[in-house]
Amino acid sequence: MERKKLTIAVPASVISDTPHLREKTSKIGIIGRASAIFGVDEIIVYPDRVKNGKQKREADLIALLLAYLETPQYLRKRLFKLDPRLQFAGILPPLRTPHHPLNRKIEKLKAGEYREGVTLSKAKEGVLVDIGVENPALMRENSWALGKRLTLQIIKAGKRVEVQAASRSEISSYWGYKVVVENHSFGKLVESGKFDLTIATSKFGLRFSEVAGKMGEKWKKARYTLVAFGAPTRGLLEIVKDEGANLDDLVDFVVNTVPEQGTDTVRTEEAILASLAIFNAQFRDNALSSIGN
Repeated sequence: MERKKLTIAVPASVISDTPHLREKTSKIGIIGRASAIFGVDEIIVYPDRVKNGKQKREADLIALLLAYLETPQYLRKRLFKLDPRLQFAGILPPLRTPHHPLNRKIEKLKAGEYREGVTLSKAKEGVLVDIGVENPALMRENSWALGKRLTLQIIKAGKRVEVQAASRSEISSYWGYKVVVENHSFGKLVESGKFDLTIATSKFGLRFSEVAGKMGEKWKKARYTLVAFGAPTRGLLEIVKDEGANLDDLVDFVVNTVPEQGTDTVRTEEAILASLAIFNAQFRDNALSSIGN
């Protein structure tokens, strides 16, 4: 059965209220870590001030930091060049997801397990691949370009490790997120029609308890769900209004996941943690059966 897909959308200005690169890096680390905890498959960075040329730079920085965090540590030096925007990458939290294995020893590898790897060089038998152990593994295919990241399955363990290319969709455990920088406005992103269920978080939305039953039924049927978040200084209601649209007409649900908040504002990274925790507890796995009973 095809795995359900969960996407979150965050605005490019999510780091606009944070002046220093160190603090920006820390904030993005929280978002990436929260996404991994709750099994987010895709993070979309959308422009919330379409006419602001600076937003492209902000979006690219967010995408770079999120992609760096998602990449297994043993592959980072091969896949990322020296970049001043990564000077504080050392404070990013470890994801500790299944695709970030701690094992670095060949003798502990087992046939059938999956690893992320990067193609290194051509060999007579195929292509040599770095999978994060002492020696490269062999992939008996030579059609892949060098320097390419691949998801791989170990088909032969031992002194000479052999691997084959695999699809993330065949892996039952969570295997990280991908990052997409969206060039269109939030409204156009939603109107693309690729999502089965669209949820906007807002302090002006209905309390989660009021919509949990209906939302749960749609979540159960949806194959591709989008959960969207606003910016530090402007919520989704204002962002969409500036686009000439109405948020209630645009998405399936506008929900407040932090009712009676004790602070004037809830930061985007805080809203992501709070919202995904609630949705995870209520909707994922077999929790649906308890909703509305």
